[in-house]
Amino acid sequence: MTDLFPLCAASLLAGLMDAIVGGGGLILLPAMFALFPTADAANLLGTNKCAGAFGTGAAALRYARRVELNYRLLAPAALMAVFGALLGARAALLIDAMMLRRALPVMLVLVLAYTLVRKDLGHVAKPALPARRELAVACAIGFVMGAYDGLFGPGAGALFLFLLVRFLGYDFLRASAAAKILNLGGNLGALALFAASGRVWWHLGVPMLIANVTGSLLGTTIALRLGTRFVRLAFILIVGALILRTAYDAYLAPGVQAASP
Repeated sequence: MTDLFPLCAASLLAGLMDAIVGGGGLILLPAMFALFPTADAANLLGTNKCAGAFGTGAAALRYARRVELNYRLLAPAALMAVFGALLGARAALLIDAMMLRRALPVMLVLVLAYTLVRKDLGHVAKPALPARRELAVACAIGFVMGAYDGLFGPGAGALFLFLLVRFLGYDFLRASAAAKILNLGGNLGALALFAASGRVWWHLGVPMLIANVTGSLLGTTIALRLGTRFVRLAFILIVGALILRTAYDAYLAPGVQAASP
């Protein structure tokens, strides 16, 4: 039980970050791996999903009450995220995710560079596609990112947000709200498979989810109060921090260096 306080503190901070732009997994998962270095990775991923799914759900509900969203578009995209997450979580039980860990910082560098170059990106909502194509793109985003979320997860919320801004023309606040709907689908799909496989430590997951929901409600309050410009700035700062964190985890951490050929 001595591990419960740092886990809940990390879960609260992760929920706060996730509610604004995503990326909370880069706080909570490293904390779990540090506290349980000999544990099976699938157990840690499953317990992380327990906290993250409920925190994302709380943020999604809070945003839904305040931000106008197109649920005819988001509902099928969220369903595709569930299917993708089920496949990704199944793969997480079978394969080593090191390749994804090494690719993630590279993807985040490209996302950050594009956001900085396009200074008008996400300031104002500008629908970019006709209705049918918009639905197809949204479903593709949901499936691909759901699969990534189930397989690995860290940075999924931030990537969801960026893809909605870039390809569907959302502003950053609306993209943050919509990303919670899609991310919730991915989290629930992954959690269902991890739970069915006995890969969730419920005695830790329940207090962690309470902390995550608390952080999530605080984060949504901040984002709704300060608006799109704040969310865009937070996105840039957090993605920059995620690049440093994921690059260290993938290339410089002692365990990774020891495992390298």
